[in-house]
Amino acid sequence: MRSLLLVGPPGCGKTTLARLVAREGQARFETLSAVLDGMSELRAAVKRAREARTSLHPQATVLFVDEIHRWNKAQQDGLLPHVEDGTLILIGATTEHPGFALRRTLLSRMETIRLQPLTVAEVVGLLERALNDPRGLEARNLHAELPALQRIAQLADGDARQALNLLERVCDALNDGECLSLDAVEQRLDTALASAALDEEAHYDLSSALIKSIRGSAPDAAVYWLARLLESGEDPAFVCRRLIISASEDIGNADPRALSLAVSCAHAVERIGMPEARILMGQAVTYLATAPKSNAAYLAINAAIAETKNSGALPVPRHLRNAATQIHKQEGAGEGYIYPHDAQFGVVDQEYLPTSLSGKRFYNPKKWGNEKLIGERLNWWRSKLSDS
Repeated sequence: MRSLLLVGPPGCGKTTLARLVAREGQARFETLSAVLDGMSELRAAVKRAREARTSLHPQATVLFVDEIHRWNKAQQDGLLPHVEDGTLILIGATTEHPGFALRRTLLSRMETIRLQPLTVAEVVGLLERALNDPRGLEARNLHAELPALQRIAQLADGDARQALNLLERVCDALNDGECLSLDAVEQRLDTALASAALDEEAHYDLSSALIKSIRGSAPDAAVYWLARLLESGEDPAFVCRRLIISASEDIGNADPRALSLAVSCAHAVERIGMPEARILMGQAVTYLATAPKSNAAYLAINAAIAETKNSGALPVPRHLRNAATQIHKQEGAGEGYIYPHDAQFGVVDQEYLPTSLSGKRFYNPKKWGNEKLIGERLNWWRSKLSDS
């Protein structure tokens, strides 16, 4: 048996799968919770595993660590020698992305298996078994309508444990022998998404989908992902920060009002709060998604930073320097500077970059939206300078 990392959402069967692996391998099964247990519990489990390995009838030990991402670096490192020498076959379970959750040294010694949320049909099957199993609700003699079970499965969002909890909540309100109907489910359960909080991977996946939908000028998709974020309990302040970044990175000068709207939305959301703040964010998201797009300003600053790193701290041309004191003036600071407002069109033939970068262009406006006008203005200025 190999050490495994089971990655998947809550209630998808990670613990059950770990137990099956241990049973098929005829191994002892030890379980620790990274939320509740620490190094002392780990040392005790290792001691028992060594005793089992060296007993008259040697037996391997599968150590299942639930929520393994909760352990810090030192605790994760404490597993390494026992996994390497074969004392433990480690099976870790996490709802987080492995790259965020675990040390590379530990990841390299485990095979990662990604589990998907249960489908609605799979959860319905689980609920039917719970209703008809002696260990479950068989004694209640309840009759369930398929739409009712499907609705519970939808609310559980692929989480078997959540589905069973929701079923129990509904059945607590029924008398023995009654029908578990769709109306009973709707009356008993909140129709909002049952998953009240996002794990780290879903947090980034949903926010990524929102921004990419805005960038792709898809307002329907953008407002859908916004709704998913808000209904999953995401902090509205985080969403607003992402909208402000998108307004500058993806829209920029193609529609300068986008940044003002995004900033205004963030301030208004802070003052109003949920649930009314959803209206403001809905307006901002649909505006950003339908605005003309340009990443020219984003590319410009990145190109300028790259040039700075490449060419170093080039000196400021003398005519652009600040002549703040008499000594500066004696050194020639500001000497030869031409004041643009005194020129006919407000521009003059004057170098503003370091000499070695003369003629270099970082900002290239797109040919649509407000940037089309910016580009035309720049070309007009350049034509006037070339004629003078």
